Amino acid sequence: MPDRVLDFEALAKSKLSEEAFAYLRGGADDERTLERNASAFADVSIRCRRLVDVSTIDLTTKLLGESLPSPIILSSVGVQGIFHPEGELETARAAAVRGHRFMAATLSHHHVGEVAEAGGTPPWFQLYPTTDRKVTAGLIEQAEHAGCPVLVLTVDVPAIGNREAQQAFLDHTMPTIPFGNLGPLGGYTTFADPTMTWDIVPFIREHSSMKLLLKGIVTHEDAALSVEHGVDGIIVSNHGGRQEESDRATIECLPEVVEAIDGRIPVLLDSGIRRGTDVFKAIALGASAVAIGRPYIWGLAAEGQSGVEQVLDILDRELQHTMKLAGVTSIEGITREYVI
Repeated sequence: MPDRVLDFEALAKSKLSEEAFAYLRGGADDERTLERNASAFADVSIRCRRLVDVSTIDLTTKLLGESLPSPIILSSVGVQGIFHPEGELETARAAAVRGHRFMAATLSHHHVGEVAEAGGTPPWFQLYPTTDRKVTAGLIEQAEHAGCPVLVLTVDVPAIGNREAQQAFLDHTMPTIPFGNLGPLGGYTTFADPTMTWDIVPFIREHSSMKLLLKGIVTHEDAALSVEHGVDGIIVSNHGGRQEESDRATIECLPEVVEAIDGRIPVLLDSGIRRGTDVFKAIALGASAVAIGRPYIWGLAAEGQSGVEQVLDILDRELQHTMKLAGVTSIEGITREYVI
């Protein structure tokens, strides 16, 4: 079993085609934001407390009315069938075994209903916008029918990022992939909407009873507007560095967003998490939970369900170890005073 999450990246590369791995690895433009997402965690330092009884560590996390065994969520990653034949079904099974929440993607190979059946628990559903609101409403209806409790609207796609390393895949392979959620709606379409405004929130509320998170919020202005428009939570995300080349890591965006939210709704963070220390730092800076993408896909590509489970085990174990060394015994106890 690999000792580190990053060890799975090399295993995944050895199993995947060059094109598939380039799609998984790549980011926008010169990939500075992609690299910064991970490297910026090193700029946050942990303040360790001493003489604390840390014989028992509790990762239990309260989120959106649920009690979860870990603050680590499996974020939405599309086209998982190119990384493993069973794709999202294997991921859903791994998440179910380990008790982690999984966010199924709009562009998944398998229909959200199949994913829910495989995992035994309905996943969250990530929704891409499209200029055709009938398609949007159809996707929401499918997620509702599958029993998904949370809808995660991706808001950072007025256009597709300049993903130079992935362009051949996007142009030639993506349109040929059978997407389970799109078949009933007429097949593949472009998922970018330059017309989308805050009016999308009441539209979704009209068509959905699910809790609504906005994924892609990175400023205090939009965080405040999220609260004003009554969403149930936000995810500080830059699409893993695959959209705009902002040169800002999500961990750098997190403090201003948390300050604007002021505890009124949950704030999650994704992009760049590779270690349990990264999870600890994000929570200390105000995140209620974190979401991972590439790391669990490395595990999926390497060893299927078992690989995803191993990645989750490593991160949970590292987080527990970090908490022991920092002198804190619960997720709720990880506060701002533990980092500088």
